[in-house]
Amino acid sequence: MFEIDEMALLTREVLRERGAELIAEACAWAVGTSDRPHHLRRRGRLVASGTTVGVRAENGQPLADEEGGRLDLGDARPGSFRDALNMVDAEGVLHADRFDVAVLEPFVLETCVRAGERLRRTRPAAWAELADEVGEDPADAAAVVRAGEWEAPLRIDAEHLVLAAIGDTSLALVEAEGVPLSLVRAAEALTREAAPRPPAPAPRTEDLAGAVFLATVALEGLPTPVPPTHVDRVLDALVEEGLAREEVLGVLPHLPLEPATEADLRRLAERLPE
Repeated sequence: MFEIDEMALLTREVLRERGAELIAEACAWAVGTSDRPHHLRRRGRLVASGTTVGVRAENGQPLADEEGGRLDLGDARPGSFRDALNMVDAEGVLHADRFDVAVLEPFVLETCVRAGERLRRTRPAAWAELADEVGEDPADAAAVVRAGEWEAPLRIDAEHLVLAAIGDTSLALVEAEGVPLSLVRAAEALTREAAPRPPAPAPRTEDLAGAVFLATVALEGLPTPVPPTHVDRVLDALVEEGLAREEVLGVLPHLPLEPATEADLRRLAERLPE
């Protein structure tokens, strides 16, 4: 009999093993914070203090927002990472909240998934029993983790781990430690942005009935099959009928076009805005 609490213990074990990774991610996330303008709330209004976060930290001035900060982050050493987490940004959002979303939540989810995969690998029967208990497919570790709700308590443990390790360290030192990994993360982001997006799935034939009708109307008066000399006229007519890029591409095989005409139209239609 597998107890659900055993999974909670396993997630904590994996978190401890990944502690150094979490600290590195936290440091990388902090890079650039010192260069940002410092903001705080005064009588409920968000105002700029007139200096950057880094200058204020160097002067020994507190960074935290006293009016809207978290109590558990209070009494921080001025200029420390803990102090920086408790300040607001230009949009009035606590840095701690952004840290939760950008670092803690994805890291904790991955940690729980790794724990689940370890359990599935070492004790497959126990994993199957656990998946059945939470009503999820044992092949989907992430779904089992979310259904088991192990993330929330582990996120608290992860936050405590970070604060214990670097909470009282100066923000400048934390940023310096994070520079190498932050460069890696920036390069990964550029690679993802540069990667070609997968083509959108072609519309189903039954979904194209209206578009085919409009396209047929647009071709009235043209010789059939339509020769390549009428490519521009056909494309203009299809666009004027209100067909979107994917609809134009989808209806081409259903229209009376010469092969060369269809090829030219497809090439031109692929350049239309999505």
